[in-house]
Amino acid sequence: MSDSRASQFSRRGFLAAGGATALGAFLSACGGDDGGSGSTKAGGGGDWTFTDDRKKQVSLPAKPTRIVAYVGAAAILQDYGVADRVKGVFGPTKLKDGSRDPQAGELDVNKVTIIGNAYGEFNIEKYASLRPEVLVGHMFVENDIFYVPPESKDKILALAPQVAISTGALPLPKPIERYAELAASLGADLNSAQVTAAKARFEKAAESVRAAAKANGGLKVLACSASPDLFYASNPGKNSDLMYYKELGVDIIVPNKLDKDDYFEGLSWENADKYKADLLLVDSRTQAIQPKDLGSKPSWKDLPAVKANQIFPWQPEPRFSYAGCAPILEELAKTLQTVKKVS
Repeated sequence: MSDSRASQFSRRGFLAAGGATALGAFLSACGGDDGGSGSTKAGGGGDWTFTDDRKKQVSLPAKPTRIVAYVGAAAILQDYGVADRVKGVFGPTKLKDGSRDPQAGELDVNKVTIIGNAYGEFNIEKYASLRPEVLVGHMFVENDIFYVPPESKDKILALAPQVAISTGALPLPKPIERYAELAASLGADLNSAQVTAAKARFEKAAESVRAAAKANGGLKVLACSASPDLFYASNPGKNSDLMYYKELGVDIIVPNKLDKDDYFEGLSWENADKYKADLLLVDSRTQAIQPKDLGSKPSWKDLPAVKANQIFPWQPEPRFSYAGCAPILEELAKTLQTVKKVS
């Protein structure tokens, strides 16, 4: 979960489409005023059903071929070979130079319609024009589909049923398993050589992290994210990857004054040294300020881990697939083997 989530969610979202009156007429023409309940049923009735992590079951006459997904979810489906069903994406998809954002994984971003490339961007007219059969997305907070702007949520959710996969407050293997189940329901072969090899690599990498954490015990680790005004210290009890790292023996610091969703503690830059750590896991996403640009921030240069150059690029929204997470675990294990006690 983004440690800059609070700052993101405080921004006013905007629609790429026109005024509310014209938009309402457009949605009505597309059959979008049914409150979103038309295709989401409590029981069967279709040849494709999937129960998401809100305990809502979607039932369709056939496997959906017109999916719109949060870009991270689309990247996961790409790993399982079923991304051809995804026609549109929202969330960080392309960088300013037009290249693929890391959030997109191996997804071919030129073959999907981008209906929003940043938080608050969600072009409802473009979304409706795709005739979506289902919307797929992460769910870090209960009943909150990530990157669906709250101010336009009702209009968006009225256009198609949704599948929300829980990606917060549970260890990393769980959302990986759930997305694998979704991919399988869409036609992915979980017994293919590619998928089984990725799973074996993930499991081996996890054991490498466990071994490194045990061999180099006593290290204090802080997961964090930087914004212009605040330094965010992450809670390993809520982020799926951090929860899993702790299970594997990594000693991740737990902040003691968390936000209302318990994901992080926001610290002023003057107080960025509140928690002493030997290793910093620093948010590497495009919306976060990177270490090379933090030299002017109070306390940053004086942090023991910064002085020792013990910084690991952290992806708070990992690609929740075995293929997506195995390389992250491998790099973390290598880092833990070399970090020195400095705090």
